[in-house]
Amino acid sequence: MPLYDYLCSDCGPFVDTRRMAECDHPQACPRCGESSPRALLTAPRLSCVAATTRTALGINERSAHAPQTLDQYKASHGPGCGCCVPQKKGRPVSRSRSGAKSFPSARPWMISH
Repeated sequence: MPLYDYLCSDCGPFVDTRRMAECDHPQACPRCGESSPRALLTAPRLSCVAATTRTALGINERSAHAPQTLDQYKASHGPGCGCCVPQKKGRPVSRSRSGAKSFPSARPWMISH
């Protein structure tokens, strides 16, 4: 989410993160709580936010809605949906000292790549 500048009439300028769709809406001042309009002091900044902060903000935004109940979860994940089933493990592979791969369960006349 980008950072936008806002200007409070009492406290002065402050910076806050908002969705792009909500960038023109007024924002409450963090000090006094008064609704403050967006000010064009600098260009909106995306890359100035650290990757960990961006990840945390994204997680907070996604989790802002109420979690699903078990019945809702079961309704969206019908039988055999495949997303919750553990993935099948690959074939066993053994390596020689030279680094060549071989598959113990494969037919001996097959050549591996």
